[in-house]
Amino acid sequence: MSSDELGADPQAPRRSSRISGQSKVEAPALAKKPKKPSKPGKKRAAEEVDKDEKNKKAKANEDETVKEDDDVADVLAPIDIGDILPSITLKNEQGEDINTGSIAAEKGVVLFLVPKADTPGCTTQACGFRDIWQEFASLDYDIYGVSADSSAAQSKWQTKKQLPFPLISDPKRSLIGVLGAGDGNKTKRSHFVFEKGGKLLDKRMPVKPVDSPRLALEFIKGLS
Repeated sequence: MSSDELGADPQAPRRSSRISGQSKVEAPALAKKPKKPSKPGKKRAAEEVDKDEKNKKAKANEDETVKEDDDVADVLAPIDIGDILPSITLKNEQGEDINTGSIAAEKGVVLFLVPKADTPGCTTQACGFRDIWQEFASLDYDIYGVSADSSAAQSKWQTKKQLPFPLISDPKRSLIGVLGAGDGNKTKRSHFVFEKGGKLLDKRMPVKPVDSPRLALEFIKGLS
C-alpha cells in the first residue's frame, strides 16, 4: 500500500442531495371550531320559572292587600245617639239611587230594618208602619223600610202588601252595618228615629215586629 493511500482521510458518507434538498413540510394546524353559546341548564331554567312565579304571587298579594285596604276604608263606624246619618248611596225598590245623607234634609225619618222581605215577622212590622203611616206624616216624619233584599224583591213585597213608603235595598249591609244592626249575613230587626237634619234621636234593637211601629210613634209624639 502506498503512502498516499495511507495518508488519505477516509471520506464521510455523502447524503443524497435529493434528501438534503427536501424542506421539512409541517402539517397545517386544524382550525378551531367556534364555540356555540351554552344553553342554560335545566336547573337554571327551573330557577327562572320559580322566580317568575314568586314575582306573580307577590304582585297578586300586593293587589289583594290594596283591595282589602280599600274595602276597610269604605267601612264606616257604627253611629250612636246624637250622631248624624251618614251619606251612603243605595237603591230603592225601583232600582233608583237614593242617598241616605239627604233623606232627612227636609223632614224627620224613621228607618225600620227587617231581616227578610215578605216573611211573616217582617210583614207584620212593615204592615204595622203602613197602618199608622199617616200619623207619622202628620208629625212631619217619613218612613223607610230597609233590608238586604234586592230591589226587585222589595218592589214585589211593596205591591203585594200595599206599603205606602219607600224601601231601601242594602245587599252589602252598608247602611245596616252603620246602624249597628249587621250580624254577619243577617240583619237585626230594629228601628231608628232621626230628626230633621239627620241626628239620631232613638233606636230600638232588637224589637218585636208588632211593637216597632207603636214604639217609634210614641217616641216621636213624646218629643213635642
